[in-house]
Amino acid sequence: MPTTINDPSTSVADPALPAVRAALREAGGWLPFDRFMALALYSPQGGYYAGGAGGIVGRGPADGSDFVTAPELSPRFGATLARQVAQALQATGTAAVWEFGAGSGALAAQLLAALDAAGRADVGYHIIEVSAALRARQQARLAPWADRVRWHDRLPPAIDGVVLGNEVLDAMPVKLLRRAGGVWHERGVAWDEASGRLVWHDRPTDLRPPCAIDGAHDYLTEIHPQAEAFVRTLAQHLRRGAALFIDYGFPEHEYYHPQRAHGTLRCHRAHRVDDEPLADVGAKDITAHVNFTGIALAAQEAGLEVLGYTSQGRFLLNAGLLEGLDEALLAQRAMAAKLVHEHEMGELFKAIMFAPPASARGWVPVGFAAGDRTHML
Repeated sequence: MPTTINDPSTSVADPALPAVRAALREAGGWLPFDRFMALALYSPQGGYYAGGAGGIVGRGPADGSDFVTAPELSPRFGATLARQVAQALQATGTAAVWEFGAGSGALAAQLLAALDAAGRADVGYHIIEVSAALRARQQARLAPWADRVRWHDRLPPAIDGVVLGNEVLDAMPVKLLRRAGGVWHERGVAWDEASGRLVWHDRPTDLRPPCAIDGAHDYLTEIHPQAEAFVRTLAQHLRRGAALFIDYGFPEHEYYHPQRAHGTLRCHRAHRVDDEPLADVGAKDITAHVNFTGIALAAQEAGLEVLGYTSQGRFLLNAGLLEGLDEALLAQRAMAAKLVHEHEMGELFKAIMFAPPASARGWVPVGFAAGDRTHML
């Protein structure tokens, strides 16, 4: 029998709830979690990213933000990343950067400034952004480069350049799978009229995680068909150049470890984390860690080559994060250290890079010159 689990925490502050309820009625009363997550994040009617939230990314709760990303922590993140971007542009004979989900525009500003300083003022910058509010923030922040930055709603037919995605894959909708009593179910969302709230509703399914989960204990996890489909689609458009993604996650054997029995799904609001996605629908971020093995396989199946995979800490150290850091102020050194320390962002976050075969030959990306972990995917 399907399992229905009430969530008593649903708040009245649910801007995307009308869109979810309309979709539930149209679907006959049940939505798979990936469909719910897509509405909660991206529905034009109250979705977290598309519905007008302007203070998503920042330094702390005082600025109205919900979470912090590496470019907000330290401008050295973008300046260091620019070395890898410049090398990739040179190696692939391209002169454009394409960034997915540019947030506050901090990374774009850091990259453009560093590329200018390196004599690459010829590089064009393209941003693919679904949020009108965030696009407005980006346009204000990137005004000094207004003649070089262009915004797009979707991928162009062909891309020649370096594609970037910093904390993009984790925001792509996931499916939830739950093993209970040895039987796998897909976890979805329904509306409970008696309580007047969203509830979990599990249905038996033929879907499975990509590898067996040892043990007979109950187990909740995610699979990532949309992120993998995104990589396959990107491969069809990337004619010449390379693609670099940085995000938090694990290779498959760590992601589906028997002890990770409660999955990785998390919500972020006002720099606090919770595991209640059915509460405050559209008012907070919903994310899941990335299965980098699945991403790498999707890229390879679509014809791309994996150029490297390693921790964010190792990637940034390889790319020269420490150069000149001893001359920086103590506070600046402390923020830069958070990017590489294992107990901060250095180990949980990973970097992975792909390229079409013709663009992959004859060079080794500087960020993966030492400590490459491709063999661990």
